[in-house]
Amino acid sequence: MADIRDIELRTARLILRPPRLEDLSPWSARMADEQVARHIGGVQPPSLVWRGLMCMVGAWHVTGYAMFSVIERATGRWIGRLGPWNPFGWPGKEIGWALVRDCWGRGYATEGASAAADWAFEQLGWQEMIHVIAPDNAASQAVARRLGSQNRGPGKLPPPLDTVEVHIWGQTREEWRRRGFESARSPHGPTDGDVG
Repeated sequence: MADIRDIELRTARLILRPPRLEDLSPWSARMADEQVARHIGGVQPPSLVWRGLMCMVGAWHVTGYAMFSVIERATGRWIGRLGPWNPFGWPGKEIGWALVRDCWGRGYATEGASAAADWAFEQLGWQEMIHVIAPDNAASQAVARRLGSQNRGPGKLPPPLDTVEVHIWGQTREEWRRRGFESARSPHGPTDGDVG
């Protein structure tokens, strides 16, 4: 397994790297924003955010992957997390995203998720990817469409999330390879909306 400190993906506007303790403060600020947090577990105090961050860091060390911290190249600022995620009981191997609100509408979720999907398919050997999206999260549905994923219908999450209504979007590795995503990685590519 590669040393996670050596893993870094770069796109035209983003750096994707494993989370670090220094990410706790901006991660906490993101999870304190009700609008951003509504589709990713709701507002959380810093004590719970710390646990979530440690869960991600631990997953990196144990499995060799988890979501990346997203750094805006132009500013060096932490702006969210995205990438591969597959906790116990999850409906599949997910590429997910959640960015700070002032970065919505810039195409960052599509750009970063495209790079993370390439990495998951090429480096992790994934055969398919999914996106777990709330039925009322139209902006994340738009990102999934731009990635080439299809809505596969209602899904079920493991407890204690088993009462949360979600739809499973996804595509196979072959479908991903057929599409090609250079346009999604362009600094002037399509925009996202609400991607929380």
